[in-house]
Amino acid sequence: MRILLIVTAFNGLTQRAWCALREAGHDVGVQLATSAQDMIDGSRAADPELIICPFLKDRVPSEVWQQWRTIIIHPGPVGDRGPSSLDWAIMEGARRWGVTALQAVEEMDAGPIWATRTFGLPMAPPRKSSLYNGPVADAAMECIFEVVTKADDPAFTPVPAERMPAEALLPQPELRREGGARLRPLMRQDDRSFDFNEPTEHIVRRIRAADGSPGVRAEISGLPVFAYDAHPGLHRGARPGELVSRRQGAVLVGTGDGSVWLGHLRSPEKHRNIKLPATTLLGARLRGVPHSPLPPGSEPESPAAYRQIRYRRTGRIGWLAFDFYNGAMAAGHCRRLLAGLKHAAAQDTDVLVLRGSTDAFSNGIHLNVIEASSDPSGAAWAGIRAINEVCRAIITCSRQVVIAAYAGSAGAGGVMLGLGADIVAARDGIVLNPYYDIGLYGSELHTFTLPRRVGPEQAQRLIDEKLPVSASGAAAMGLVDEVGPRHPDAYAEWLTALAERQSDPRVARARRAAKAKRLAGERVPLEVYEARELAEMSRDMFGDRSGFAAARRDFVTKAAPVSTPERLLFRPPAPAVPAARLRSAVPISA
Repeated sequence: MRILLIVTAFNGLTQRAWCALREAGHDVGVQLATSAQDMIDGSRAADPELIICPFLKDRVPSEVWQQWRTIIIHPGPVGDRGPSSLDWAIMEGARRWGVTALQAVEEMDAGPIWATRTFGLPMAPPRKSSLYNGPVADAAMECIFEVVTKADDPAFTPVPAERMPAEALLPQPELRREGGARLRPLMRQDDRSFDFNEPTEHIVRRIRAADGSPGVRAEISGLPVFAYDAHPGLHRGARPGELVSRRQGAVLVGTGDGSVWLGHLRSPEKHRNIKLPATTLLGARLRGVPHSPLPPGSEPESPAAYRQIRYRRTGRIGWLAFDFYNGAMAAGHCRRLLAGLKHAAAQDTDVLVLRGSTDAFSNGIHLNVIEASSDPSGAAWAGIRAINEVCRAIITCSRQVVIAAYAGSAGAGGVMLGLGADIVAARDGIVLNPYYDIGLYGSELHTFTLPRRVGPEQAQRLIDEKLPVSASGAAAMGLVDEVGPRHPDAYAEWLTALAERQSDPRVARARRAAKAKRLAGERVPLEVYEARELAEMSRDMFGDRSGFAAARRDFVTKAAPVSTPERLLFRPPAPAVPAARLRSAVPISA
């Protein structure tokens, strides 16, 4: 089927749908909702059999939905309407939620129903972005494929919302009372507001309902801020609003019944309103606020203690878990991860599992920190040098079999980060974006690792096209080795079983010997690959030859796109790329 995706942005869910539909044999194009006329013109040019809108904040023009079947994926159950569905669900502590696929009509979110799914929500308030990229995206994908199946059935007729069975409305009295429809307004800052005198759970819930956008207005140390990345603290006895301590970029603030960690802040009065690690934004206001460090191998005072990197050991397996907000890695994050890697590699284990969070494995260097720096070029250079050290540690780790566990999606240098591991194990449903169109050549030793996994021609194609790859697509081309189940708990069990198999002494010895022989047989040292990559990167970071400064600024400020990139339009398969193109930059054959 010829399917057009009309979206506000080519976000994670849209990328996942684009990959899955293409892999299912459909012809898929994308039209960004840059204007009503662009949506009309793009639809006419594509002339699709079906339009699906996985992520659309704008109204579909009547000229589109009256001409082509247009299905909206709404992140709420049947009867829920409005632009802040997930925000209200988290704020009000909904126990169940849903996703609905409905046909576009004149009134937003009011069309007949094509598909719906419901799911449970955890007791602890989830981050909005985690909820969206997890259960909501999973339910949306099921709805999308049900829509495609029904669109191919000439006998199918969508069901008006008022005729849907009661169980589809969830056990919400207000939905039943209002005849199956509940229009919720856009949630505003007055709806989200909190006071540090209130309980920690109340504060965390409100911040997580606004994470990653728009944050919640607050005041810290006299500075007006918007708060993000909230975690319950363990400290008690501080005055509400008092800065208690700092750790790994976050600050601990007293609340009415305890404390809360705030990992990221932005302020209209500082750093051009860019969202940054809290300690970076507060700067001199933290004078006198004590550090609360955790050595890489130390046991936290509680599993709930705030820390970005954790190490544990089970038998002959070492587990190094890291969780960086939105997967962004500044130089400090890289140094902490490198320290954790060195600690883990020094243990007498046979297997080392390097696992990112289910929200994101890594998205490479921290563009917000770079953009907010007084010396963006210098900050970018420091960031790329630091992440390269992590990549080198993974490639050269010889005492353990290294498994890079991509539990969450990855982008740019974050894709390349774990490719030097012995085994790359992805979770089903994640998306890998090998480098964005951001004006950078790329480093992370990718000219060493990527061609060795997928071959030089495929490596060059990935770099040139800058298109997302699904976990299954990555496995088919050799970018990843194993794909585990989608559910986080099932993936954790599967990953444990994989690590246990690799920890068999004979298996581990054979893998370590093969790696040592392979590295010893390299004619060109790793330093040469890095030097050549950095030579290219220096021209991008200091010379701005490819527009890195402007592209970075647009990314950080979330500037609206002005047109749909040509690579997302309907197009024939990309032609094969001669291997010589990649070898001309770096001697891959070596």
